[in-house]
Amino acid sequence: MYDKATVNQTVTLSLSDLYEDHVPFETLEEAFGPSSLGILLVKDLPSKFPKLREKVLSYASYLADLPPEILDSISSPDAKYLVGWSHGKEALRDGHFDTLKGSYYVNCAFYQDPSLQNAPADDFPSFPEYTAPNIWPPETILPGFQDAVVDICTLIIDTTALVARACDRYALAHIEDYQKGYLERVVKTSLTTKARLLHYFPPPSVSSNGSSHDDERMDAGDQEEDSWCATHVDHGCLTGLTSALYVDESSPRRSHSSPLPPLSTLPSSPDPEAGLYICSRTGYTTKVNIPADCLAFQTGEALEVITKGKFRAVPHFVKGPKAEANESIRVARNTLAVFTQPNLGEVVDREKGTTFAGFARGVVDRHT
Repeated sequence: MYDKATVNQTVTLSLSDLYEDHVPFETLEEAFGPSSLGILLVKDLPSKFPKLREKVLSYASYLADLPPEILDSISSPDAKYLVGWSHGKEALRDGHFDTLKGSYYVNCAFYQDPSLQNAPADDFPSFPEYTAPNIWPPETILPGFQDAVVDICTLIIDTTALVARACDRYALAHIEDYQKGYLERVVKTSLTTKARLLHYFPPPSVSSNGSSHDDERMDAGDQEEDSWCATHVDHGCLTGLTSALYVDESSPRRSHSSPLPPLSTLPSSPDPEAGLYICSRTGYTTKVNIPADCLAFQTGEALEVITKGKFRAVPHFVKGPKAEANESIRVARNTLAVFTQPNLGEVVDREKGTTFAGFARGVVDRHT
């Protein structure tokens, strides 16, 4: 069953509501509860956000367009490609690796200390997915990239901490033995929060006889509903997500001068059916539109465990636009997700004594 969520149907809060703790429990249940979509929009963000969002998401196209030897130099096989650049390394379906998007992963330990680029490896020497340091592109190649990414990730984590505080108030009233302020503390003190800058490549064009000009990407599931990103749940606590930036990539972009030239962006996808879909708790598959001046927040598996199912992880996928018979417009989709999650030694399931390291390792092993 399909439904389409408009902005009015998606629970939306002002940033000031979160600052002032003016969030009724009913609103949180509507956003994250058992019969909800599992998504919350936050509006009235700091004035710098719109330009910062466009700047960072534009970098995703420039990053994906770098020569292979440079992309290899900012990739980390030892970290299972979960630090730096990754393309075609993630398994989302049985026996099939995702080639439809490229990702640039960032460890956000700098939120605690600007000098930190990774979680400490002392107690987890065999977990480089979180303990390997960030690999930033050289400033000469992507000028301003690191500063902009750090700036927007900090803004998103700050906002996530306010959403977490509202969730804590609800959980304290509804969950037996819930630790006061637990989720806000996790968000504010985590050294394992991970950001993922995503570039969804333009879908392959189709010739007049219906064959694809890019067999590899067609084989990767181009005709599936979840053609740009297979159905999955996030494994952290709360995911902060920007709206997508759609870019016409029909012209080459190999000029990396400073400042970078502007991209040909689109106000929306030319295919209205393309975008983020949520598999709701009530059996509907719902398309959700995130306004450009808002952040969206989704619940992950770790939060479901922590709240004993009161807030549930959200299955979601991204549907790409239909392949066109000509190449006059090749539309890419760029977005940024910040996955806030506990430190590796933090216990997320007190009944089983499971730490986040044990919990996350199983997830990583399934997808790499």
